[in-house]
Amino acid sequence: MSEDPRILELRQMRAKALQGGGEERIKKQKAKGKLTARERIVMLLDPGTFNELEPFITSPDDELGLATDKFLGDGVITGYGQIDGRTVYVYAQDFTIYGGTLSEMQSHKICRVMDLSMRNGAPCIGLLDSGGARIQEGVRALGGYAEIFRRNAQYSGVIPQISVMLGPCAGGAAYSPALQDLVIMVEKQSFMFLTGPEVIKAVTGESIDAESLGGARIHMGVSGVAQLAASSEQEALALVRRALSYLPSNNVENPPYIPPKDDPLRMDEALNHIVPLDPKEPYAMHEVIQHIVDAGTFLEIQPDWATNAIVGLARIGGHSVGIVAQEPSRMAGVIDIDASDKMTRFVRLCDCFNVPLVTLVDSPGFLPGIAQEHGGIIRHGAKLLYAYSEATVPKVTIITRKAYGGAYVVMSSKYLGTDVTYAWPSAEIAVLGAEGAANILFKRRIEAAEDPAVERQRLADDYREKFNNPYYAAGAGFIDEIIEPRESRPKIIAALSALRDKFAPAPPRKHGNIPV
Repeated sequence: MSEDPRILELRQMRAKALQGGGEERIKKQKAKGKLTARERIVMLLDPGTFNELEPFITSPDDELGLATDKFLGDGVITGYGQIDGRTVYVYAQDFTIYGGTLSEMQSHKICRVMDLSMRNGAPCIGLLDSGGARIQEGVRALGGYAEIFRRNAQYSGVIPQISVMLGPCAGGAAYSPALQDLVIMVEKQSFMFLTGPEVIKAVTGESIDAESLGGARIHMGVSGVAQLAASSEQEALALVRRALSYLPSNNVENPPYIPPKDDPLRMDEALNHIVPLDPKEPYAMHEVIQHIVDAGTFLEIQPDWATNAIVGLARIGGHSVGIVAQEPSRMAGVIDIDASDKMTRFVRLCDCFNVPLVTLVDSPGFLPGIAQEHGGIIRHGAKLLYAYSEATVPKVTIITRKAYGGAYVVMSSKYLGTDVTYAWPSAEIAVLGAEGAANILFKRRIEAAEDPAVERQRLADDYREKFNNPYYAAGAGFIDEIIEPRESRPKIIAALSALRDKFAPAPPRKHGNIPV
């Protein structure tokens, strides 16, 4: 029996769709060391789980008559599949078709999978590799971007949204990643900017290349736009899978539980010796984190930006947690504008997706200085205050050493609504350091002393002994318990277990007015 010609036609159309922009353009893509859009999807998803949607869509004729070639799919591959057995929706721009530029129909396809991911409570992942808007389509392309941006904003906090930058992302296209939960870039391959090097040179006279303007190094270490970076596409796609393993599929589910291989009752004696006796001597908070979380589970977010603050996802006792901390070996752990923004965004991410927060505090306060004050440190610090105050997930705080002034208050302090607050014996909780307090409180006595330096030190030591210790704060009810550092892991696990069914609904409102 001969084959049905209709079946043969379907097979031919499918084969044509698989070719993207054709063999020559695929070779050019490969010559740049880049994978094709379909290869990326296969690498991202569980084997054999991808189902494509709308593969036969083509762009309409443009008024200029420039887009004479018609390509099936119109520059983006969309569909759904699974990651670790969980459904996800995905779209991958195909640079071999008109440089992956966004058209009206490409926007239609992307919006379609975004809507499906929302309706079905599943993460939405974008693999971006595009030259921007398709110029010959004019306002239709711009309207297509607006449709995507609107969905990014409306679905924020409902489903996880992740953008993986695998090539250029220029102009208004950069706003979609910026609206999403995580932006992952590939070093020396992907870049993002609103105006490119040529436009900048024409308008301002400044000369710069694309990598120095908006490469992964810039957005990871200078602008703070990207959350994670990888050295290759394969590593970037693996990061997507790893990041999703800490997050639920939507805002009404809990994060996945993975049975721990690490003893929940483990107590590391090294923690009892990690904080130096000299309060001016730094130590590594990263090391503290590694001792507390399940071995090998800490995924640091934005590790190269605002390095005086640490944020990241981890597991403790098999459950996902968000870690927020200061790094006392960087700027003494002081909080500045960038650190405030970094911690604020991460706290809100965790609160969106029911990830409990574990905060480790060691900060002498907010960074003083004219540049910080004029830059709006009050407003930026208030964001962090706002984020912790509105977060309804379980919150556990450990004060490891310094918690001075505003830094004590904003770092998930007890009366911001933190559920359990611990302190190590090394904790110092006060309005300011002992030396500063002595200078203000006993200024005249110090000036009148026979040896002002000796008198200042004596008064500072006396103040420190009376007030800058955890027992004074615990006696006033500001600390729930003072613990040995080595007890931190089992204490956190016990607290989170007790808080697993926490219910703290927010008062009815449209939304708050965070000081952006």
